[in-house]
Amino acid sequence: MALTNSLTHDILNSLGEGVFTVDKNFRITFLNQAAEKITGLQKEEVLGKFCKHVFSSDRCTDACPIVKVLETGKNLFEQEATILHKNGHRLKIRLNASILHNHETRAPLGGIISFREISSLEEMVRNIERTAHFYGVVGHSKAMREIFQLIEEVSDSDASVFIQGESGTGKEMIADAIQKTSLRKDKPYIKVNCSVFPDQLLASELFGHVKGAFTGAIKDRIGRFEMANHGTLFLDEVAEMPLHTQIQLLRVLQEGTFERVGESITRRTDVRIIAATNHNIEEAIETGKFREDLYYRLNVIPIEIPPLRERPEDIPFLIEHFLNKFSTTYKKDIHEIEDAAMELLLCYSWPGNIRELENAIEYAFARCKENIIRLPLLPPKIRKEAHRFPAPLPSTHEPLQESEYIRLRRVLEKHQWNRSRAAQELGMGRTTLWRKLKAYGLVNPRKEEK
Repeated sequence: MALTNSLTHDILNSLGEGVFTVDKNFRITFLNQAAEKITGLQKEEVLGKFCKHVFSSDRCTDACPIVKVLETGKNLFEQEATILHKNGHRLKIRLNASILHNHETRAPLGGIISFREISSLEEMVRNIERTAHFYGVVGHSKAMREIFQLIEEVSDSDASVFIQGESGTGKEMIADAIQKTSLRKDKPYIKVNCSVFPDQLLASELFGHVKGAFTGAIKDRIGRFEMANHGTLFLDEVAEMPLHTQIQLLRVLQEGTFERVGESITRRTDVRIIAATNHNIEEAIETGKFREDLYYRLNVIPIEIPPLRERPEDIPFLIEHFLNKFSTTYKKDIHEIEDAAMELLLCYSWPGNIRELENAIEYAFARCKENIIRLPLLPPKIRKEAHRFPAPLPSTHEPLQESEYIRLRRVLEKHQWNRSRAAQELGMGRTTLWRKLKAYGLVNPRKEEK
């Protein structure tokens, strides 16, 4: 099937995306000018040739887009692939695929592929986003990436994990990520907050009880250890656990056995423990509030989450995450935050950590009547207490590839480091640009000189 209509040719040649068509035998019948520019090929070189011999795509062997749309009857959109440039290097592309039909009979005549090259800048943004979101945990700082790496490294282990961090740093989300990557991810996952139960009831909650064991025990009840058998048990605020319950927990960790409250029958359980606390555990051990032997049993794999004030480069990522979250919750199209508000949020010390940041964004969201959050909409406490100058970023940034660095800096310098105009030219939101500036340490040299 050859495209002979000159108007159709003119339309396809006017597109910025590459386009080529194939007949039913997968021989190329048309290549537009954008495709020539992207691939370095001329249509005279490829017409009549099998597309797999021309493009040598990684999808040609087992995931051909044309074959897939023929089999499913559904068009493909934004599929990633690689193709071979004329000079021998491979290009990363995004493609769309659909079937060409006979106008009258609707019989399939061939296929059409449109594609565009994934730019180095787009690839950089995707890499940043991929590394900044780990099983629901948002963070691109060196400290958080090291935690993500540790979680992946111990994914095939059943060893106990002990998570420490200030209130609001996301200890439970880290625990969730550990469970999702573990060998027990498809098994029960039970959570207990040790601080919300009275002393006499926590043992019952963990190990269960029999009828009549204490006032109010009107029937037998299984505990969380039995519920979580063969799975994972998350003990939040474990430092709040009373000493007599700590002894029972230590026995489970050492022997895998326990008794329900009021019962002498020994039961076995196979549970992986993830524990967390916001207390200074060394101080709790010294004061006799937490057993040292239990600590060592729990602390096989230690994870310490740094407070938000020590990783300000994560703040733009978190803000974008919360903007997206609350856009859905409040049904408001707000995905941007003005520079002055961003500066203020980067300056603030965040004693409440991520939880406080989330509350601040929700506060501003609830008040916002535009499509951008401005500084006066932020909570009064933050506007009042934020430091005058931005907090310094840790010097742990990984270097950009030269071409990416040059392009970002060139556009910023072109606009005298006006981030709004630079973001517009780069085709991204100001929040996205903020993320990259903070993640890669790109700063205005004029400010540094002052």
